[in-house]
Amino acid sequence: MDSSPARPSLLERLSAFLSHEPEDREELLAQLRSACDRSLIDPDALSIIEGALQMSDMKVREVMVPRAQMDVLHLDDPIEKIADFVVETAHSRFPAVNESKDDIVGIFLAKDLLHYYSGREFNLREMLRPAVFVPESKRLNVLLREFRVSHNHMAIVVDEYGGVAGLVTIEDVLEQVVGDIEDEYDFDETADNIRLDQSGRYRVKAATEIEDFNEAFDASFSDDEIDTVGGLVIRHLGRLPKRGESVELAGLRFQVMRADSRRVYTLLVERIRPPTVDYQV
Repeated sequence: MDSSPARPSLLERLSAFLSHEPEDREELLAQLRSACDRSLIDPDALSIIEGALQMSDMKVREVMVPRAQMDVLHLDDPIEKIADFVVETAHSRFPAVNESKDDIVGIFLAKDLLHYYSGREFNLREMLRPAVFVPESKRLNVLLREFRVSHNHMAIVVDEYGGVAGLVTIEDVLEQVVGDIEDEYDFDETADNIRLDQSGRYRVKAATEIEDFNEAFDASFSDDEIDTVGGLVIRHLGRLPKRGESVELAGLRFQVMRADSRRVYTLLVERIRPPTVDYQV
């Protein structure tokens, strides 16, 4: 009979490693990263923990789909036009408006078009779900809890004056924890890698190629050793940046909008000086 002691479980090993109670969040993260280095937890688990901690500091305005990029249904349009628009944009939910984006009547679920295509009686207004409105200053962890309780998947974001500032989905919130989720609001085409934000800055996917970025911003960053904008920022800092960090390169300010322990996802870019000569990393 084997009398060798049982190997400690992963939870027991991790508990022993964290037996010294951390004084603050940074010390906690440092211990967790060290635990990852020692294979006590895997990188995916570390990324999720970091995302969950970061989410509590983030506000809705940081992840929302800006007003200018909202796809909405106009209730006065013919049903044929509405059906074509729903199929073309391929979203699962749409704010429905009367005249403008400030006059949101409710939320329309694309699946309800099955009534129309099946020849059943179809009244768009009667099929609308109530719209949920949240302030752009609401913390993401609070919003996620409200989504779970109410079973809503979309909320309309309003500014301090009550005007519509954008919309936010449960997928937008969950992405802060688990990373990118392929949903209807992701911009995957190369032409949409760079989008104008409501603040006047540009939201740029870190995976955007240097050549495309140079063309869009009249810049001259070298792509001899680095292929993407995220790589450009990492190369300049010499490490993976944290959310909120910013750097200035060749007259442009790059602020990290989303990042975890493994990669950079999204940057906010604004021009602060006229274009300069070629920038070598």
